[in-house]
Amino acid sequence: MKKIILLLILCISFSSCNSSKGVKTKKSRTTKVKTTSNTYSPPSKTIESIIDYAQTFKGTRYKYGGTTKRGMDCSGLIVTAFQKENINLPRTTRDLKNTGNWIDVKDVKEGDLLFFATKKNSRKVNHVGIVTKSRPGYVEFIHSTTSKGVITSVLSERYWYLAYVQARRVM
Repeated sequence: MKKIILLLILCISFSSCNSSKGVKTKKSRTTKVKTTSNTYSPPSKTIESIIDYAQTFKGTRYKYGGTTKRGMDCSGLIVTAFQKENINLPRTTRDLKNTGNWIDVKDVKEGDLLFFATKKNSRKVNHVGIVTKSRPGYVEFIHSTTSKGVITSVLSERYWYLAYVQARRVM
């Protein structure tokens, strides 16, 4: 009988380890580093010129491998716009995605490149655009789509937000 009572007391004491009192643990402290993304600096004249030239292609139909007003693909738009300012970039999206420096989307500025994976169930980059306007929480970019040609879109649109992969700064 004493053994059963002892066993019962042990069972009760072990089961009471899951008490309703919360265990307090010390939270680690992290310090937040202030970034410069909140400060606005106007784009350079070169970047303005690149964006302005890219915008002259608005409405141009999509053409795979195209780099003229007769037809333009996404990487062709980037290469053509930057070439106007004598800045040579790789011709394909695949090569462009490794050009320049990776930047956080929160820090993008006018003239930066945005890369997307638009194929279903794939994260492989196959589309690119140039940032034309940027402020906290808002990024607008110009690009050439197969359905509408050269257009301006906003990164917060569901389709582009979900397709976004990375941003790069080439200047």
